[in-house]
Amino acid sequence: MSAGGEAAAGAEGDAAASGEKRRDEKWIYRHSPMSYAKRHRLTFEFGIFGGIFLHPAEHELFDPVIELEMREAGVDWFRLYKKVAPIIGGRFAFYPLSFLGGEIEGAGIPTRIVNSDGTTGDPSTNYRFGGHLIGQLPFWSIAPFIVAGGGALGTTGALGSDIDPAIWYGGGVKFFINDMWLVRLDIRDNMAAQRGVDDGATHYPEITLGVSIRFGAKKDEPEEDSDGDGYLDSDDDCPYDPENFNGYEDEDGCPEYDRDGDGFFDNQDACPDVPGIAPDGCPEKDRDGDGFLDSQDACPDTPGVEPDGCPIPDTDGDGILDPDDQCVTQPETRNGYQDEDGCPDEIPPKLAKFTGAIKGIYFDFNKDTIKPKSKPVLDRAVSVLDEFPSIRIEISGHTDSIGDPEYNKDLSRRRAEAVKSYLVENGIAPDRVETRGAGMDEPVASNQTAAGRAKNRRIEFTILSQ
Repeated sequence: MSAGGEAAAGAEGDAAASGEKRRDEKWIYRHSPMSYAKRHRLTFEFGIFGGIFLHPAEHELFDPVIELEMREAGVDWFRLYKKVAPIIGGRFAFYPLSFLGGEIEGAGIPTRIVNSDGTTGDPSTNYRFGGHLIGQLPFWSIAPFIVAGGGALGTTGALGSDIDPAIWYGGGVKFFINDMWLVRLDIRDNMAAQRGVDDGATHYPEITLGVSIRFGAKKDEPEEDSDGDGYLDSDDDCPYDPENFNGYEDEDGCPEYDRDGDGFFDNQDACPDVPGIAPDGCPEKDRDGDGFLDSQDACPDTPGVEPDGCPIPDTDGDGILDPDDQCVTQPETRNGYQDEDGCPDEIPPKLAKFTGAIKGIYFDFNKDTIKPKSKPVLDRAVSVLDEFPSIRIEISGHTDSIGDPEYNKDLSRRRAEAVKSYLVENGIAPDRVETRGAGMDEPVASNQTAAGRAKNRRIEFTILSQ
């Protein structure tokens, strides 16, 4: 192949690659005015449109000579036009810049006048022509725009012939279907002279929808590849930063980096500054915070211990972990007796006799002085507590309902303290005994009888859970 043939083939290849690149570009950018301007020297648009045109009540589109003659003849000749009329026209625009251009338009507005009785009258053809500047946002294939300009509004027909200066402004949106065709929506306000008001203006709103064709001479000069990565600047998302061709998104012209060196490129790494693992490039997690990474933790959602990250089991659910539980499959009986071994058990009969109301403990009337005849019972209590040194008890005092409640509660507390003092004085450690004054709040029998009140006056021993 000749050198010329190779060059031609290379140019065709570049063109094909550029075309393929444009096909891969998102539609919202592919046909934008800016994208089109990169490939064409100038841009022209030619289009047609149609829509609705609104006539105001105070219009001044009529032949003033005819009106004067009719007025002198005593004839009310002036009429309104139909409020809503169709408008049909054409336009031609030239864009030296992608965001700014000039446009000329002409449109016909066929309508009829409205008779004094409200019926439709003779036809009239109104028209509008002129030019304006048009500014548009050129970045997308859907381009908002504004217009401002002027020209003239005229009429011929039922109200004679007349033409008035007009200015207009408004805006709209262009939808670029492809490089050639576009659909355009315009909303604008036309302002012209107001009838009967010097220097006054009235408004002629309009809404139109049109279709246009876009054309322009393509640029001959080759586009630049500023970063030398093989992608022309117009097709390169990073025209000054060369693509590094690492097999990931090599088609966008941008380099990909891996700052933390974990094999995940930054644009696909959820933790780009910390080395991580699949699937997101972040470090492995320890969800339960027990020091075991999830991949090594047999119970990743529950804090645990060696060797597998799971918590120490409590098979029988009695709150005593298996290594400390002498009866792994049988729950502990929480009765205050040997509650720490994890096994079910019963309180020994000797100890059971000293639970609940203790008979044989007597006090002087209305005092906390223990009567001497109580000594045998209290001595047996000392003996039992010595035999079971791990047992802790609560001594509670109780009264009947006769007397002041606060006084009774204090008396019952002092009596419980007196019993504790006897036990401590006979060798029982103070920290093994707690006291409480219940007063009359916890009766076990009716306070309406002497027998019931006697039962309610009592001392109770309760074994405390360990």
